Parts: sequence; structure tokens; C-alpha cells
Amino acid sequence: MAEARNAPEDAVKAPTQGGTTPAGSTTTGAIAVAAESTVATRMSAPPSYDVGDFPVPHGREEEWRFTPLERLRGLHDGTAVADGGIRVDVVAPDGVTQETVGRDDPRVGKAGVPADRVAAQAYSSFEKASVVSVPKETVLTEPVRVAVHGQGGTAFAHLVVELGAFAEAVVVLDHTGDAVVAANVDFLVGDGAKLTVVSVQDWDDKAVHVAQHNARLGRDASFKSVVVTFGGDVVRLHPRVEYAGPGGEAELFGLYFTDQGQHQEHRLFVDHTAPHCKSDVAYKGALQGDAAHAVWIGDVLIRAVAEGTDTYEMNRNLVLTDGARVDSVPNLEIETGEIAGAGHASATGRFDDEQLFYLMARGIPESEARRLVVRGFFAELVQKIGLPDVEERLLAKIETELEATV
Repeated sequence: MAEARNAPEDAVKAPTQGGTTPAGSTTTGAIAVAAESTVATRMSAPPSYDVGDFPVPHGREEEWRFTPLERLRGLHDGTAVADGGIRVDVVAPDGVTQETVGRDDPRVGKAGVPADRVAAQAYSSFEKASVVSVPKETVLTEPVRVAVHGQGGTAFAHLVVELGAFAEAVVVLDHTGDAVVAANVDFLVGDGAKLTVVSVQDWDDKAVHVAQHNARLGRDASFKSVVVTFGGDVVRLHPRVEYAGPGGEAELFGLYFTDQGQHQEHRLFVDHTAPHCKSDVAYKGALQGDAAHAVWIGDVLIRAVAEGTDTYEMNRNLVLTDGARVDSVPNLEIETGEIAGAGHASATGRFDDEQLFYLMARGIPESEARRLVVRGFFAELVQKIGLPDVEERLLAKIETELEATV
């Protein structure tokens, strides 16, 4: 059995592995062989398409204990009523098929089952789903762009992105405006196909966005997800990956900048359900301002059939001001001893004064030195996007956020 690694990252000053940081942040982690511990990666209720199978959460449940339920505008208890809310525009290259389908379309819900009450509510409440299909062996040279713009009100939505065998595509999901949205997004990646998804949450200050992202990977398929969260009052995203055949590879990257009063929560679950598959998870966040709260939950399950799995997950957080809180919880559950490698790391720390002093000692003004440190913190993940226009926009957004700190 390969050694399971559980070590904090040392690139952020004063990292922790358990306990509480001076910034009021918690970092915990667990690696367990299933026969010796309780299951940490599965929800309190089994996944279901029926909202009635999930009890109304009260905040004491493991999957809801960090979420401010009173700010979800009724998405969690059935009181939210759909009244429009969003406009969805799709711009796609030639060869891509766009459809609006009913609930009976066999592709809807095929990538994954709702894992909590809000996802089930979204599935039970949407009327029409948008389906974007890329035919087999089609290699797109331009990205598919899906713009979701909030226009006030509440909406339940469902999007399916389907790639045929050996197809290659990049899809950008861009969320802007003001709305209360609960959604499921399905990614069906065919055998040997390659899909990159960039999901940007740049909502207005009062927006609420709760979504489950389901990726189902075929044999030897590749999936890269880049989640970028800046705006919104409450954003709670739940990316999930499962493997329909051996040889699949998943990369889940994310960055978030949590400002005063914002709650940004990213809950990931990678379900290794086939042998000889890989997963790599890396999320980074920066926080500033009173009551800024970021939550990162990273769950990886290696099932007994998933021999030869190679997986690693990492979360790093940079606290820029007092009054901000981070909860970082990586979990790794292993049901087989025949793995190539598995581990996780989590680090949360304040701004590194030594780096700041180093730059200022070389004549760089303090405000610019702070910007350089934070830019460097995010640069690695921004470069993973691979779309210059999106990268430039995000770097500009980071600059805007940093102006408030400076």
C-alpha cells in the first residue's frame, strides 16, 4: 500500500493542521481506512432526485453546519418560489448543438444524483433544461460561453454539457447580476474526451447561488474544472466527480476572494469508482473584512474496486485582515490497499510579513508589495484557466479587491 500523505503546505506562513489559527480559522483533516473508521464522505441522507427524501436542514447536520441557512432565501426549506430570476445566453462555435429539453430527456440527471435538499429542490423544480452537445471526435478551437445573468427573483435551473467520444472542448460558465439561484450542472464526458470547464461566480452583492456540479467521466477521459468565486452574498458550490470507466483523470482547481460579510463555500467530492484513475484538487482563497467566511470541504473516496488510484488534494488560505474566518476540512477515505498514492494538505495563515519586508527592503512601496504577494499566491491557479480574456478579467478583479485592503 502506498503511503498516505497528510502534511500542511509550508508556502503560507503559520500553517495549521488541526486547531484554530489566530485569525479564527479552523483546519482539520482525516485519512481513514474504511474498515477502521466512520464514513466521512457520504451525506446523512442517500442521494435522491426527490426533495421529499431529504429532511429540512437545521444547521446541525454535518453537510450544513457551516452554511448560514437564514441567508438562503428559502432554497433549503421549500419556501422559495420560482419567479423568473435569470437569463441564460449560449454562444457556441459551429458544430455544437444547443437544445432546450424537458424533464424526460435521458441526459438530464445522468451525470449525478442530487446529494442534498437544495440540489433535489432544484431538480424537482426546474421546467426546462439547457443541453449543449459536442459530437464525437470534434475538437473545438473556440470556447463555448454560457452567460447566466441574474435579473432579480428566484430561479431553478439545469444545464447539461455532453461530449462525445474523443471530443475536446472548453466551456465557460459566467454568472453575473442579482438573483437567488439553485441549479444542477451535469458534465457527461465520453470515452477519451477532454473537457475543461471554467465557472466564474461574479454576482452582485446580494445574490445567492447554490449549485451542484456533476461530472461523469468515461474510459480514459479527462476533465478539468476551474471554479472562480468573487461575488454574491452566499455562494455554495458542490463539485462532484465519478468515473464510469478506468483511466479517467480529473483536475479540480479553484480560487476565491471572500470580502466583508460574504459566505463562500466549496464542497468537493471525488468518488473513485473505477481502477487506475487520477484526481488532483487545488483550491486557494484570500479573505478580508469583518464576517468574511470561506468554507472548503474536500472529500475523496477510493472504493474497493478503484485499485491503482492516484489522488491528492490541497487547500490554502490567506487571511488579509482581522475578522475573517476560514473552515478547511480535507477528508480521504480508502477502501483498498492497492493504490498508487493518496494524500491531502491544508494550510491557513495570515499575510506573510517576511515576504512583505523582503520586497520593501528592495524599494517596493508597501501597497505594491502587498499586491505582488497576493498576485503571486493566485498566479499558479489563474494560469490553469488557459483563456487570456478570462485570466485578465480575473486579475483585474483581484486588483480591485486588493484596493479595499490597501
